Amino acid sequence: MSKPMDKAEQGRSTGAAGAVTKKLIPYGGYYTNKIPGHDPELTEVGPGTPMGEYMRGFWHPVCMAMELTDTPRFLKILGEELVAFKDGSGRIGLLHAHCVHRGASLEYGAIQERGIMCCYHGMVFDVDGTCLHAPFPKGEEKEAEKFACSIQQGAYKAVERNGLIFAYMGPPDKEPPLPEWEGNFTVAQGDELVPFSNFQHCNWLQVQDNAADNYHTMALHAAKNVVDGHYQGTTFDEVGAASMEVPPDMQFIPVHQGRSLACSGARRVDKDRLFIRVQHQILPNLSLHAYTSEDGSRKKLFSRFHIIRWTVPVDDENAKMIGWRVMGPGIDTRGVGDKGMVGYETIDFLEGQVAMRRPERFGKYKLEDMPPIPPNHRERANYKECQYAPGDYEAIISQRPIAIHALENPTKFDAGLYMFRKLLRDAIRGTNPAASADGFRQWLLETGGAPNSYCSGNVFDLPEAQTVEAEVAQRRFVAKQIVAILTESDKHTGPVRADFVRDRMEQLEKTAKDTYGSKPV
Repeated sequence: MSKPMDKAEQGRSTGAAGAVTKKLIPYGGYYTNKIPGHDPELTEVGPGTPMGEYMRGFWHPVCMAMELTDTPRFLKILGEELVAFKDGSGRIGLLHAHCVHRGASLEYGAIQERGIMCCYHGMVFDVDGTCLHAPFPKGEEKEAEKFACSIQQGAYKAVERNGLIFAYMGPPDKEPPLPEWEGNFTVAQGDELVPFSNFQHCNWLQVQDNAADNYHTMALHAAKNVVDGHYQGTTFDEVGAASMEVPPDMQFIPVHQGRSLACSGARRVDKDRLFIRVQHQILPNLSLHAYTSEDGSRKKLFSRFHIIRWTVPVDDENAKMIGWRVMGPGIDTRGVGDKGMVGYETIDFLEGQVAMRRPERFGKYKLEDMPPIPPNHRERANYKECQYAPGDYEAIISQRPIAIHALENPTKFDAGLYMFRKLLRDAIRGTNPAASADGFRQWLLETGGAPNSYCSGNVFDLPEAQTVEAEVAQRRFVAKQIVAILTESDKHTGPVRADFVRDRMEQLEKTAKDTYGSKPV
């Protein structure tokens, strides 16, 4: 029989680089100073990589429409150097940056009525990559036409939707429908989709991990943790949504045949109300967020999308959070949203989402400006201020340019991001055909490109149970049952589905009251 491990031998974690031994002894940094490699299967996104090929089977927003001006816009997406533009006829072009003729970058090209002209030799390319014109001497037009037919500039299909430019970078014959969840992203009449794009100086996956990590709000966004009262708008208490700082009891449930993850979190608002917020994480990089400024002051059932966000890889060490804030009285029942702070390198719901803080962003620049992005999180004039009150940006970026999964020591509260990583692995390895790019494409075709979402914010009139044990059981029961109700409702759409869900939630509230009772006065 083998002898038991001593304390210094305990604590092994297994990652992509193999087992890592952690010696649990005081001042033992020497034993933990070896940094293993990152997880290439999930983090590397270039052409030919497992994740890169998987992502190329989906539509992604690549920039804001406002970035397309009278000069081409250089972009890097999924490790590829690209140029985006809107030609004189209003069509969107997204071409490989380097001209297929001699390699000059089309970012210095001239936008034409149709297509773009390379600055070096005057080759003109259409938005689909067709060479429209090859300059040859007079009298050699036929040879010019023959040459033009022999070359093709790399191009991707791109379209504009509500201020964002979306692109499909996969095989043309496998193009899926551009998903428009529930047809209109559940935008209520009088509300609108307001675009934003926030650069992140790190790998895409740790940004996406943060969306599935619903527990961090109780620390990172808690006013009590701001150093020496240096408040800067990074906490939910500062925006009147203190219930978001309550440690949530999380239930993580794979849905849509493993294509997505429902993250149902229960928080006690006060002794009379229970707040259940369901985040919806969708492969490979979409997250749908319920109302972020909920104060739980009144009953609310099946409140819908507040933030619609893609985490789009720029390359292996940089990414963008790009999407829409839903603005208006339908979703923002407290009226605290500020459209004037949503756009390029800015978003309103909490400070600390991007490298540039608001005093600099709006002190030096206007909303419609595209300010230069700081090179990294340490080379900032406000670095010390950010140390007092860090936000999501600081917590995510400081995990290293690519987070090292083999060094993590997760708790049960981290289950969501680990479950999402597993869904990703199953998808790219073919273990779950339904979540493959082809499986997704077929599903989107079947749903008309408008599948239902689990995203919802819900406040129940549910008093605290008679005992702590009963209260724990109550909140977990309600959180799980909400996901069950949403799954059952997937056979319906639109107002019929909304009525079905709200009716079942009313029944759920009554059942919980009857089952768990309330504390005696």
